[in-house]
Order: sequence, then structure tokens, then C-alpha cells
Amino acid sequence: MALEEEQSNAAQEMPSAIDCLRSCADLAGVDTPTLELLAAGASHFSLPAGSQLFDMGSLPEGVYLLVSGRLGVGRSLNGGWESEIPGGELVGEAGWLLQEARSGAVVALRDSELLLLPNAVLDAAAATSAAFSIAVARRCARRLHRSNRQARSLTRARVLVIVPNNDEIDVADMATRLVAELACVGTAELVWDVRASSHTSAWFHDIEERNDFVVYAADPSESGWTRQCCRQADVILLAARARANCRPWPQSITDAAIKRGARIDLALLHDGSFEAGAATRWLEWLPVTLHHHIVEPADLGRVARLLTRRGVGLVLSGGGARGFAHLGVIRALREARIPIDFVGGVSIGSIIAAGVAMGWSDEEMQLRYRRSFVATNPVNDYTFPIVALTRGRKVTRLLEQEYGDILIEDLRQPFFCISANLTTGRAFEHRQGPLAHALRASVAIPGVMPPVICGDDILVDGATINNLPVDVMQRQAPGLVIGSDVGADRAQCASRHIHIFQILMYAGSVNSAASAAVQRALADVLLKPPLANVDLLNWQAFDRAIEAGYTYARRTLESLPDLPRITATSNRIPRVSSLVTELERRFAATRNTWAGS
Repeated sequence: MALEEEQSNAAQEMPSAIDCLRSCADLAGVDTPTLELLAAGASHFSLPAGSQLFDMGSLPEGVYLLVSGRLGVGRSLNGGWESEIPGGELVGEAGWLLQEARSGAVVALRDSELLLLPNAVLDAAAATSAAFSIAVARRCARRLHRSNRQARSLTRARVLVIVPNNDEIDVADMATRLVAELACVGTAELVWDVRASSHTSAWFHDIEERNDFVVYAADPSESGWTRQCCRQADVILLAARARANCRPWPQSITDAAIKRGARIDLALLHDGSFEAGAATRWLEWLPVTLHHHIVEPADLGRVARLLTRRGVGLVLSGGGARGFAHLGVIRALREARIPIDFVGGVSIGSIIAAGVAMGWSDEEMQLRYRRSFVATNPVNDYTFPIVALTRGRKVTRLLEQEYGDILIEDLRQPFFCISANLTTGRAFEHRQGPLAHALRASVAIPGVMPPVICGDDILVDGATINNLPVDVMQRQAPGLVIGSDVGADRAQCASRHIHIFQILMYAGSVNSAASAAVQRALADVLLKPPLANVDLLNWQAFDRAIEAGYTYARRTLESLPDLPRITATSNRIPRVSSLVTELERRFAATRNTWAGS
């Protein structure tokens, strides 16, 4: 769309009060004279994003019609909003009907335009029009019904803003590619300053209403345009080069996000090769929800899915040698082109999950885990059992050999693992720090390996408290969660030939058995390969377990055609002109004008 076709016309972008009332679905059926009465007494005003419309306990001065924009009602426990009000709806009608103080706070999530219908005007309309009174009562009842629903759909981010750290970042190219990724699942549009600077908030509202996703390309400086973008955002993506010297973004960016409950993520751009240690340096400056490493073009697809809560989180359970079946599950997921955007696990599942987060191929994972678990028994460095049957040094050495000194922050994909904290009696989430140290804690089977001491915390195998941490993954809100459960059933320990290692491993998972059913029910997709013939300590069943997991997962995934799939975007062109194309067109037009003068 050429810029000249979008020149602002405020008179056209902001409809009249009577037109707003006529188009309000909440007032459908109300007679024209009553609407004209309301319009004559209405007052129009603008409310910048982040500003409060009214507070809990305030006295109602009337009912509002949200002409354009979006409002948030009441903060929820997770920092979001209990509900959101889109443009075209009435707001605050319960306070007028009941003549009581406001029951909740309402804040603008976008730059918004509203009409205030004062109490006196409302009273006059209600006195002359039964249809108006019924319409407002129905609106109030619909809102109550909606708020009482037990299951609420996950609110997906619709407006994303990219804020570069400096002029060296090609924000136009990044934003265009992000739009291309989003256009694979819905309509997406790119907005930049030269296209939008002369428009009213009604224009921005219309852009959002006609698209599933809107991407704003902001400036690296604290400009008016950048502040306006951040006021509209559901997610602010701060983009920085991994190798660059760290410098903070303007404080107004984080302030705007915190005030409105918007999310802030960090995108670290690696120039062809991975820059280890960059995440730690940059994260010292930023209160971010997630950070993303972008090394190759495909990484932006994962970022787009996670930003809009359409990602796929994979959770891998503990289960000793049975955990090798996870390798087969992962192979089947990759062959089916089902993305793995966020990965987490516990015990042996954490070790396999770490391989995925490292970016290892199926072949590399099999080679490394065969070397560490099959070619050598990882738990045969026996010692006098004062704390445990083994020293645990062999496992530590093997983990350091395979994973080196990499930090969790430097993993190519978002990752977590859990251990059990004996000091607090709760799960301990490992989201940062040395990966090998976190994995050693997550696999420290009580009685088999010594615990890991971390300050005042004593950490042991996370499977003792939660053997399938789907709930932990759900708190990260990637979107859809797949659980791969290879935990042993109680019936499998009913053997006369059971030995002390098996007893300790089975006993360690007893406490988590009660929560196992709950965790399985939380998963959107549960994969549970048949592994009755694979013992917890039978490391030689490596190939058999992998094949069982692969065969089962492939068959199960074939019966689930609606799962998200990765689609190629390299040849896909966004439906809106990119910033680069638009600027080149304008510069060419300017040069032609100069040449003709």
C-alpha cells in the first residue's frame, strides 16, 4: 500500500457520536430518537495506552462506549488481565445500573477513543425507552456470563513491537521476516513511522481489527514513535546483536510494558556463528520474560510462535533407561515437522531435553548418549554408602564431557529442568547457570547418587516430586504442551529379582505418583510409549527403547492431523510492502521531483 493512499483524514477516521452509537452491537434494537438523545449528551475523549479509565471503588459518572482501542479489566494473578474489552463495546454499565462504586479497575491497553454517556443522559434515555434499558441489562448479563465461565481461552498476542538497540540492526528486514512467519497462520501487517505517524488512534484500531497480527518497527531512540509503538504492544521484542557492547534501552520502554502488563522479550542476533556468553551479559540489563537466540532464519519462526503463544512445548519425564524412548519420540516429532519450541524435563528426561536445546540432530544425540550410557555404566563408581551407593563423580564427568561448560542461558532453545529441593520440600526450577550442574541435580537419585548442594539447598532427582512437569511448562505459556511419559508403572516393580538400585529408584518416585495423573491430564497431547519390557537400569536396551518410542509416536501423531506443523516461509511475501520497499519508492519519487525542477 503506497503511503499517499494512507494520508490521515481525522474527520473520516473518527466517526461521529451518532454513528458510533448506531454501530454498537450492545445497543442493537434501540430506537433512533433514543440514540440521538444519547449522542447529543455524549462527550468524546482520548485515553492513551497505560492510562486508567476508572479505579476500583470510584463512583460511576456514566457509561462509556469504547469507539476504538482495547481495555484491560482487573489484574490477574499471573500479571495479565482478567478480561479484555475490544472496541465497539459498552464499559461500566453495571455501576450505572446498580448505582454502586466500581467493582474493578479498567486500564487502556491501546491508545483508545471513547464516548462518555453521563448518568443524567442515561437516566433520561431509560425513562423514555424500554428497549434501551433492556439492551444495557442484556449487556451486563452477557459480561457476567462470560466472566463466570470456567474455561477461558488463552489470550494470544496480536500486536508486536520490535525495538532495535542501535542503528546497525536492520529492523526493517527483521520486521518483514516476522510478518512473513506470522502470515503463515493468519493475516499480518507491518506498520512503521513514515506510514503511520499522521494517523489517529482510530486508524491504528482499524489496522488491528482487520488483522490477526500487527508488527510495529520502532526506532532505536526514545522517539515519540517508539513510545507510541510500545503503548500499543502486547509484546515488546528488544533486538540486539549478540556481539555488541551492552547498552540499556530507554527506561520508558520497560515502564510502558510494566504499567500495562505487556511482555518484554529479548532477541539476540548472532552473525552466522553462535556467541557464547552473550545472553548473560545482556540479561543483566533487562527484566525480560524470555530471551531468544536467532542464529539462522528458521529461528525466527520459533520466536514468532512463542511470542504469539502458538509454540509447542515438549516435556520429557524421568524413567531411567526407559528415557531413551524420548529419542524416538523426538525423531517422530521432527519427521512430522511438528515444532519443538520450548523443551523441559526431569531426571533422564532433562538430559535428553538438553540435547534438543543444544540443537543436536537425532544422529548426534544417539551417538553421545550411546557413548555415555551404553558404552559405560554411568552409575557403577561404587563407594561405602554413607550418603549414596555411588560417588556420582562418573555421572558428573560424563555430563561435563557431553555438555561442557555451557550455560542454560546460552542454549539455542528455551529450556528448563527441575530437581527436588530437600530443604524446602518443593521443586527447584533450573532456568540459568551451568547446564551440567543443573542436570547433575536433576538426576541425583536419592541413595544412588549424592545430592547436589547449591547454597543452603540440597537438590536431588526431580522425579521424586514431579516426574512429568507439565505444569512448569504451562507457566511458560508456549501454547500447546506435549508430554512424553516413560515413567515406570507400579506393577513393574513386582519382581522377586529386584535389587537395591531398582528399589531406590522405584521408592524415589513414589511421592510423585499421586501427581502423575494430574500432570498427564494437563498435557494437550500425552505420549506414553509401551515400555513394559525395558527396565529402569537396562542401559543395553538403548536401541529397543528408541524404536519403541519412535514407532508409538509416529503412529499416534498420524492420528492427530491438527497439530501445528512447520511450513516454509523463505518464498513467502508479506501482504504489506516492507519498510525498505516503501522508502526506496519514496526516495525515487523525490529524486524524480528534483530532476524535473
